[in-house]
Amino acid sequence: MGKAVAAYVRWVDTFNRWVGRFAMRLIFVMAAIMVYAILSRLFFGRPINWVMEMSQFLLCAYYLLGGPYSMQLGSHVRMDLFYGRLSARQRATTDAFTILFVMFYLGVLLWGGISSTEYAWSYNQKNYTSWAPPMWPIKAIMTLGIFLMLLQAISAFFKDVAMARGKPIA
Repeated sequence: MGKAVAAYVRWVDTFNRWVGRFAMRLIFVMAAIMVYAILSRLFFGRPINWVMEMSQFLLCAYYLLGGPYSMQLGSHVRMDLFYGRLSARQRATTDAFTILFVMFYLGVLLWGGISSTEYAWSYNQKNYTSWAPPMWPIKAIMTLGIFLMLLQAISAFFKDVAMARGKPIA
């Protein structure tokens, strides 16, 4: 593989590692919001109406921004019926083929995410709750997460092709 491909793989892996480690900390923000809501309701008798939605938004960001890092680490679930018996080069060949389907799926998701984010921005879409937060920020984060997952899938494809050829990208 060329130097440009190796540079792309290094850049995407580094960037998604940084974003993934940031996303891991969102669980603490979500927990703090939940504790704040509980304390507010128990000690001050004041329930907070935005806590559930904010927790859902943070959980969405946690999953979608952490997904590319999980893919990079190989932490995702894999059906291992025959896969474990294959050699490293055969696994790389199999992965290079199957990741094409993942990239197609992510491309369709990205297209829909961009469309949905544009709609939410253009029409100032709000959620139909008493808090009524604008929807474009979470839709933009979702679209970013899908985009980063697509970049990571392309990186994985390049690494798998290089491994299948017997010249892994370090």
